[in-house]
Amino acid sequence: MTGVSLKLDGRVVLVTGGSRGIGAATVRLFAQAGARVVFSYVSARERAEALAAECGALAIQQGLDSVEDGQALVAKAIAVHGRLDCLVVNHGIWPSHDAPIAEMTVEQWRATLGTNLDSCFGLVKAAVAQMLVQPSMTGPKGHVVLVASTAAQRGEAFHADYAASKGAMVSLTKSLSSELAPQGILCNCVAPGWVATEMSQAAYDDPETSKRILATIPLGRPAHVDEIAGPIVFLCTPYGGFCSGEIFNVNGGAVLVG
Repeated sequence: MTGVSLKLDGRVVLVTGGSRGIGAATVRLFAQAGARVVFSYVSARERAEALAAECGALAIQQGLDSVEDGQALVAKAIAVHGRLDCLVVNHGIWPSHDAPIAEMTVEQWRATLGTNLDSCFGLVKAAVAQMLVQPSMTGPKGHVVLVASTAAQRGEAFHADYAASKGAMVSLTKSLSSELAPQGILCNCVAPGWVATEMSQAAYDDPETSKRILATIPLGRPAHVDEIAGPIVFLCTPYGGFCSGEIFNVNGGAVLVG
């Protein structure tokens, strides 16, 4: 008896925010599945170069603050490999300080929406345009996976900018599915709960905040990054070939949405 294999031989995958955390775990898993991986980073050059060498991937330094930034990154990936089969929009910012809506600055709101949503539009727009015209391999013409958050579904007090940006990604996933599934492009969303990453480390380091967070998770712990990367990669394999418009919740039972 042979084991189950999740193979993506020859597929070209672009992962944004791939130098650390969920992104790095996703890059590693796609590479292990045989994909040709391109990932973006902003400032963690040493980590990005080390990961690229480890996985045989290509690291591209690219800020993602606007629609144009997203389009530029896709263009760079296509220039290298000549096609794009899977787009994983994983990058994002979460201002860790509490910001009541009456006090949140316009600058914070615009920065969060610019990074988390505007660049997502640019990435998806450019990636889908390429997927629609390139020669098809076996299976779907392409996959788009957006990484959202439980904050998209239940909101997050004092972080309305982040929750709004991630909520928009959930709606975008459903809209893209309705539009693109008939054309052979599958669009899905992975919505993590609390994950042990550098971005959330400040919250875990505060004893009271950490206690409050863990009390909301039935499994009693944050996710490991591999536990988020796994569903992302699965959705791009043939085993995820009948999933479209799905919001894949990976949150330890913290938010039950059905």
